[in-house]
Amino acid sequence: MRLAFWKKKDPAKKKKPVWREWVDALVFAVVAATIIRTFFIEAYTIPTGSMEGSLLVNDYLFVSKLSYGPRVPMTPLAVPLVHNTMPVIGGKSYTDAVQWKYHRWPGFGHVERYDVVVFNFPNGDTVISEMPDRDYYQTCREVGRDNVWASYQIITRPIDKKENYIKRCMGVPGDKLELRDGIVYVNNEKAKIFPHSKSTYVIRTNGQFIPQDFLDDNEIEQPQMAGKNIYIGFLENDQVEPMRHQAGIVAVEPYNNKPGYVPNNPGEWTFPQDTANFKWNVDNFGPIIIPKKGATVELTPQNIALYRRVIFNYEGNKLEERNGKFFINGQEATTYTFKMDYYWMMGDNRHNSLDSRYWGFVPEDHVVGKAAFVWLSHKESLAKLRWGRLFHTVSSLSK
Repeated sequence: MRLAFWKKKDPAKKKKPVWREWVDALVFAVVAATIIRTFFIEAYTIPTGSMEGSLLVNDYLFVSKLSYGPRVPMTPLAVPLVHNTMPVIGGKSYTDAVQWKYHRWPGFGHVERYDVVVFNFPNGDTVISEMPDRDYYQTCREVGRDNVWASYQIITRPIDKKENYIKRCMGVPGDKLELRDGIVYVNNEKAKIFPHSKSTYVIRTNGQFIPQDFLDDNEIEQPQMAGKNIYIGFLENDQVEPMRHQAGIVAVEPYNNKPGYVPNNPGEWTFPQDTANFKWNVDNFGPIIIPKKGATVELTPQNIALYRRVIFNYEGNKLEERNGKFFINGQEATTYTFKMDYYWMMGDNRHNSLDSRYWGFVPEDHVVGKAAFVWLSHKESLAKLRWGRLFHTVSSLSK
């Protein structure tokens, strides 16, 4: 038997230089991190208050790719560990010269109602380069498409390079969803109300000021004066009763848009932005059926606005409308059968959230993963850590 340690070392074999060892280590680290980020778990930061008070600005999360199954990259030629924009220098961090079809590996389950989900922004296929956080389609409705194209540089993005959003799933494929006076109903039953979800309230007092120590003790934002003895406040569900029982408070009432009210500003119109057929607003909306793979819907001039983006943008068909008739891929069609499942996503901060009420359904191929747990959380600076939120699951923070 020959043992390797009895062999003499080859004097001609040189040891790797230090710089080469560092390069090898760096390449290995980048490859390993990319695999973990793509197929297992990814870090995500809460950028806005649309999920307050369940999730807060400057909450740092881990998002599980295994919960719903890892999505195979659709844009494979990209800078590792960068989403869509190069840091510091700007510009695209990818090329869309090669595009792979949507495919998802098996996971532990499927998107369920009330899950907190990270997904690619459906309207993010077209972006105003100078204002990437603005909804392109909403801006076009506000100021006109010609003005937008004349004033800004417009870019397009593939599905997996659209911006990441985080919301709560309130409707799964096949659900019937409706909002009545700000309350969500799913399949004609009142949906679950989370204690930390937030809405706008009218607060009436007897002339006394609301004590600052009361606001601080209950972690309530400072209400804004709207008239004599009248304030407008954003309250979490579990803050409403303490406010009602505070000395000097006469009434605390939800502030909702009335049924049939449509804002004058087209930029504030809700999905499907067809005010002739759908006089909906953020508080009184629907009913609407969430598209389900294999389900068939009748197409009419009155409902086509609901499904236009599904048919053309999301499922890649050619859609033409002529004299009240519809032609899909050149063939006249009176019905359409969905190829994918869709979801309805909403922020817990109902009056401060751009969500499915504005841009409609979220296709299954846009789903990134499930928000798992908060690993870091701070206020204005890292010196002000929110210790009570560290290493808590997202589901526990919603209770």
